[in-house]
Amino acid sequence: MPRDDTTRFRDGDGNPIHHLFGVSSFSEYTVVDVTQVVKVDPAVPPATACLLSCGATTGVGAAWKLAKVEPGSSVAIFGLGAVGLAVAEGARICGKKFGVTHFINPKELGEKTVSQVIIEMTDGGADYCFECIGLAALMNDAFQSSRAGWGKTIILGVEMHGAPLTISSLEILHGKCVMGSLFGGVKPKQDIPILADKYLNKELELDKFITHEVGLKDINTAFDLLLQGKSLRCTIWMDK
Repeated sequence: MPRDDTTRFRDGDGNPIHHLFGVSSFSEYTVVDVTQVVKVDPAVPPATACLLSCGATTGVGAAWKLAKVEPGSSVAIFGLGAVGLAVAEGARICGKKFGVTHFINPKELGEKTVSQVIIEMTDGGADYCFECIGLAALMNDAFQSSRAGWGKTIILGVEMHGAPLTISSLEILHGKCVMGSLFGGVKPKQDIPILADKYLNKELELDKFITHEVGLKDINTAFDLLLQGKSLRCTIWMDK
């Protein structure tokens, strides 16, 4: 629990079991701090509402709340898993139209780098670059792909190897910037109900992120689908 660093769970021998990310989302029942509970419109289906607790909100919020993507601006997204696609959706609701127009496969670029291709495609660099994987090398690629003078690089990925990020101080001086994005810059109590309303008003697409649904007994199947690249988000039902 965030207020006293204790847990409300014990195993059969009385030893403490700590909450997963403070919420214990794989538990049928749980006890959480009041700061981690958000009330949303009951018209939002539970299978969809659960997306607002992490991945979808992280991506949508990064574009909508943190970067504040402007209509007509160019956006480059590094990594198109569930979070990266949620960034695309966040950019779409900022610009009022679908924004993904090109796909770049690094294996098909020959001698060119990803940043060189993006700079050519956008005539100078993307206005907003989002790194959604968690590799320092890609964070650097994203920064290099952003437009000189005002390009923003937003980092959502957690660097999986703990490697440092090295960027040019001169480019920072000339106006580029790097922003970290934890949970998309969203304030849960304030912003999650807004996103829920956007979903109900058909302004925000969430249903297509759910590619599979399984019961708790088949949770390992859900992980297998994820590792095989066959699933974006899989809803785990406790009562099935």
